[in-house]
Amino acid sequence: MEAPELFTEYFLLRLLINTISMIILIRFVYYKTYQKRDSFFTFFLLNFIVFLLAYMLEKTGGLSSIGGAFGLLAAFSLLRFRTETISMSDMTYLFITMTFGLINSIMKASYIEVIGLNALIILAVFIVDGNLLMRTQRFKTIDYPSLDNIKPELHPKLIEELKACTGLDIRKINIEHIDVRRGRALIKMYYN
Repeated sequence: MEAPELFTEYFLLRLLINTISMIILIRFVYYKTYQKRDSFFTFFLLNFIVFLLAYMLEKTGGLSSIGGAFGLLAAFSLLRFRTETISMSDMTYLFITMTFGLINSIMKASYIEVIGLNALIILAVFIVDGNLLMRTQRFKTIDYPSLDNIKPELHPKLIEELKACTGLDIRKINIEHIDVRRGRALIKMYYN
């Protein structure tokens, strides 16, 4: 029995489509929104491994259906850093990067259709997560070393003080915890 040729023009073009899609998604959508670099390695390498594994399994007959592909995706999702808690948005991007690997490696479609599907996914992510529909509001929790301005009527003054200290565009605050004995408060700041 003759072994199938793995590294063909088809493989290289699909890998190129996959790589370009990942660069656009991670560099121009994810990074623009979250300004985080620590997940780049994970996103790109997991996408690449899913792409290679799904392509080789499909090419050799080990992956015969889209159901098998989703089973592979589920296995990677379960294995994915079970001990480390990551944010929901990072988990969503992780799922999208694994999905790109599957779509670009085994989808039976023309190059134009695969590119169109990738573009549609990237566009949907950009619209929803790229501050077009709703401006993303982030938050930080700080330990505030005074109880002077924590009364509700003094919140505008406290917000101005926190803006001056942090340089953040703070929109609202919540007093999470007050430690009267130590004279401290835990404040959650919401900013754009």
